[in-house]
Amino acid sequence: MATETETRVGVYEAMFLANQAAAASFGDLLVHINKLFERADAEVIAMKKWDERRLSYEIDKQKRGVYILAYFKCPTDMVAHLERDVQISDQLLRVLITSAEHLTDEEIAVNDDRTGLDTEAKLKAEQGDTQQAEGSSKARLGAPEQEQQARMAQAEASKSETKASQEAQPEDAAPSDDEGGESEPDETKSTAE
Repeated sequence: MATETETRVGVYEAMFLANQAAAASFGDLLVHINKLFERADAEVIAMKKWDERRLSYEIDKQKRGVYILAYFKCPTDMVAHLERDVQISDQLLRVLITSAEHLTDEEIAVNDDRTGLDTEAKLKAEQGDTQQAEGSSKARLGAPEQEQQARMAQAEASKSETKASQEAQPEDAAPSDDEGGESEPDETKSTAE
């Protein structure tokens, strides 16, 4: 008589904290979180963006973060694997996973905004594309290196012209006023003591 061990599945609430750079590509962040859930054999019940705010202290040199709230069903032994995967992740700074057994299905369903997340991801991707297109239309002709080399060549040419004009001037000639020589004292100033 063989005994089967039944894996216990629980309902959990997870609060993910993503860094600002990952939030800039919001669609990729959502794909990354869903991959982490897949690795943990979890079924996502509800997910929404909770908030984007300034952190009370820096975490990995990040001052701002995006919070994503998720409710999921997962085997109890896979929760530790999910936490470990978040710690390894470059896009996620922290995660807090708690049991959500006390919540009803209706209370969890209130927090389901996956369609809103997808819409926001598409909007951010479109904004990034338009900003990239605007940036490329404002680009100058010529590579930056060429521009810098041209400026350096102009500076060298002006230095050599100045040096050539100084060498052409005789040494015993008195410098003129506009070349930085001393001017005659101004007679209109009074020396009152």
